[in-house]
Amino acid sequence: METLVEAVLDTKECLVDQKDLIVFNDDVNTFDHVIESLIKVCKHEVEQAEQCTWIIHFNGKCQVKRGEYEKLEPLCTALLERGISAEIQ
Repeated sequence: METLVEAVLDTKECLVDQKDLIVFNDDVNTFDHVIESLIKVCKHEVEQAEQCTWIIHFNGKCQVKRGEYEKLEPLCTALLERGISAEIQ
């Protein structure tokens, strides 16, 4: 019975709809501002924030966080309030 319960819980976890928090490139924000924002808002380490910022710069966008919509929404709002183009996809 314990194995069946574990299997049901594993299946339920797979059904949770995961979303991506995407940050887009713009001609307004500096590298330092984006890096600082990713560290403060998304709790990135310095290296991760720098790498994401370079990806944003060269590719036009970067997925900076993945999770449930309810957890990403306040992060997206905080980035938007800092003038950074972001959305949840």
